[in-house]
Order: sequence, then C-alpha cells, then structure tokens
Amino acid sequence: MNYLYSLYDALVSINVPSDRARAVVDAMEREMGTTLATKQDLLLLRQELESRYTLLDQKIDALRGDMARDLATLDLRMTVKLGSMLFVGFGLTIAAMRLWS
Repeated sequence: MNYLYSLYDALVSINVPSDRARAVVDAMEREMGTTLATKQDLLLLRQELESRYTLLDQKIDALRGDMARDLATLDLRMTVKLGSMLFVGFGLTIAAMRLWS
C-alpha cells in the first residue's frame, strides 16, 4: 500500500492536481485488485494443480496396469498362434514327405 502513497506523492510533486492524482491512484488500485493474482489466488491455484497432478498420476498408474495385462494377454495369444502354426507346418511337412516317398 505504501507504493500507492509514493505514487500519489510523486504525481503531486510534478504538479498534477491532487484530485487527479488521487483518481490515478484509485484507478491503479482497482485495476491491480482485479487483474493481479494475490497470494491466496496463487495458493488456491497451487492446490488445484496438485490435486490434478495427483489425479493424473493415478490415471497413468491405472493405464500402466492395463497395458501390462494387455501385453501379457497378447504374449500368450502370440505364443499359442506361433505354436499352432509350427504344429500345422510340421504336420504338413511330414505329410508331404510321405506322399513323395
């Protein structure tokens, strides 16, 4: 608040009329009150960001668990398919050898 008095004194010292200097200081105070963030505003923003970060972290952990399960399922499916292909291929090879011999 001292800066407003200093601004008023500076304006008066350069021959700005007292009522106009007061109007400038009042306008500046109103503008600063509506435009600039206060410590309380920043604290609320910090709390909101921390809660969102926590929520995001939980969602990422859940996605990691889902991905691990999906990869395990995919691994099992690929193993079964590869085994099936090898079995069929080996069977066809033996059948072909018996037909040609």
